[in-house]
Amino acid sequence: MRSPLFPLLAALALLAAGCNRSSRPSEASSKAPAQETLAVRVAAAETRTLARTLSATGSLLPDETVTVSSEVSGRVAEIRVDFGQSVRQGDIIAELDKREFTLQLERSRAALAQALARIGLDPGQEATEPEATPAIRVARAQMEDARFKYENAARLVKTGDVSRERFTEVEKLYQARQAACDAARDELRTALASIRALRAEVKLADKRLNDATVRAPFDGAISARLVSPGQYLRDNAPIATLVKTHPLRLRVEIPETAAAEVRVGGTLSFTTGAAPGERFHAVVSELNPSLEARSRSLVAEARLTRSQPRLRPGMFVQVELALSRAASAVVVPKAALYQVAGLNKVFVIRDGRAVEHKITPGAEIEGWVEAPGDRIRPGDQVAVSRLAALTDGAPVRLEAGR
Repeated sequence: MRSPLFPLLAALALLAAGCNRSSRPSEASSKAPAQETLAVRVAAAETRTLARTLSATGSLLPDETVTVSSEVSGRVAEIRVDFGQSVRQGDIIAELDKREFTLQLERSRAALAQALARIGLDPGQEATEPEATPAIRVARAQMEDARFKYENAARLVKTGDVSRERFTEVEKLYQARQAACDAARDELRTALASIRALRAEVKLADKRLNDATVRAPFDGAISARLVSPGQYLRDNAPIATLVKTHPLRLRVEIPETAAAEVRVGGTLSFTTGAAPGERFHAVVSELNPSLEARSRSLVAEARLTRSQPRLRPGMFVQVELALSRAASAVVVPKAALYQVAGLNKVFVIRDGRAVEHKITPGAEIEGWVEAPGDRIRPGDQVAVSRLAALTDGAPVRLEAGR
């Protein structure tokens, strides 16, 4: 007699066999295919001595910038420059109405001529200082006459021919004539002092007349015109802005770590986006005696070695400073550098596999790029081909011929 459990056991056995058969193809399909071995070209990392450089951002400044103004007040009669116009030193920029200044000059000259006439001089003789004037000569003649009478009275009073009272009168008259002569000389000195003051007034009036013509203080170009004809100007009111663009100044902030590397007379090289592919040079002319407190940087100023029409004041430039100290560095060919998603990678071939290193490249020289020495050592074989297909740990073989 069969056990009632026999049919149940048989069914379980058939089910287990079916599951076992169905699982075999799945296991076979789950096995990954062997990874392909890539053939790559390699180059050896080298050690080279690199001259260290420092990059900084600077700006170009004009050699001179001035706001041209008038020293006198008045109404603008004529403006002879406009925006962007080049001018030479001494060229007229603007002229004020000169009628009032001309009248002031004529009045000063008339006052001077009047003062000269008082002492017997003609216009144009203001530099002459006479020893005597008509008033002095009259006073001197009267004094000589009084002295002659005094000397006669002095002899006669001894013989009794002239009374003592008469002698006293003659003596006092002589003393009065002496005082009058001294007063005439004092008046001459006062008149000469007045003439010197009037002479200064004439020069001042003449200067004010000349100041009504505003001239360029140096060669340059007009960057702003600030007035128009008919406008009334106060003293020192701005008329135009004049910029001297040659030689240009380069001002740059040097980090504290490289401040000792910059010296007056040294040369800076720089580039700008306004002239791609071109390199310019400037000679350091001034250094700030102290570092900037906030940025801890040294402000240096240099002048361009020659005129550059493509450069203008206000441009930003990239300055490259060559540091005096040189150092050994590990370099790899530029072709070994793989850039993707903002990362820079180098694949070193070790034991038949690619080892990925993420690096920050340093200086570049003649097709070679500086690599961190703690990750890549001199003599390491680095891949220079099929970089996009390489992954970390991928098997590789050297391409034939290498």
